[in-house]
Amino acid sequence: MGLPVKAFPFTVVSHVLAIVALILVLVWAVHFRGGLAWEAVNKNLIFNIHPVLMLLGLIIIGGEAIISYKSLPLRKEVKKVIHLVLHGVALALGIVGIWAAFKNHNESGIPNLYSLHSWIGIGVIALYGVQWVYGLVTFFYPGGSADLRRASLPWHVVVGISVYILAVGNSALGFLEKLTFLESGGVDKYGSEAFLVNFTAIITIVFGASVLLSVVSQHSVEQHDADAYTAI
Repeated sequence: MGLPVKAFPFTVVSHVLAIVALILVLVWAVHFRGGLAWEAVNKNLIFNIHPVLMLLGLIIIGGEAIISYKSLPLRKEVKKVIHLVLHGVALALGIVGIWAAFKNHNESGIPNLYSLHSWIGIGVIALYGVQWVYGLVTFFYPGGSADLRRASLPWHVVVGISVYILAVGNSALGFLEKLTFLESGGVDKYGSEAFLVNFTAIITIVFGASVLLSVVSQHSVEQHDADAYTAI
């Protein structure tokens, strides 16, 4: 059951917003924050990797992975591989992004895991990993029984969408947290950087909403078999 509207407009909007969000976060990290680096005297350059990879990974590529299974006009087996690979890439980028935040904190003498953003972030990446591994072994390889797949499918969808909503919400919380720190350090509350960060957060939220609307709307390519996630 879905919305009685076509998914195509929401899917197109999602792709456009993904590009806009990525450009905005790169402008912020490179132009306003000085760039990206894994090793640097200026430890802030290490931290800059975090928002870029988290947005690119869990939010953008994760969103595209969610859209891909219903929207691509390909065979089910091919779409399943694309869905799995995109989520795997998203998970890998998310892990590296979190690692960058820990690396920045450790090398700067900043405590880890003291904020709500960090707590939710660890929960999101853990749930994302469990969801990906369970999907791999149940629906892809080696594949569970038909009864297990049929029983797991609704939960796979609900948990996946729930984790994605958490990721999008936590990204907005992260933008807010970082901007608050920057403003307390002298960044103009009504300046161009503050405007850019807030706008990036809004675009990220709208992108997440468009992903969900695309998924719950009517696609021209629909799965009619009750066990659409059969193992390859």
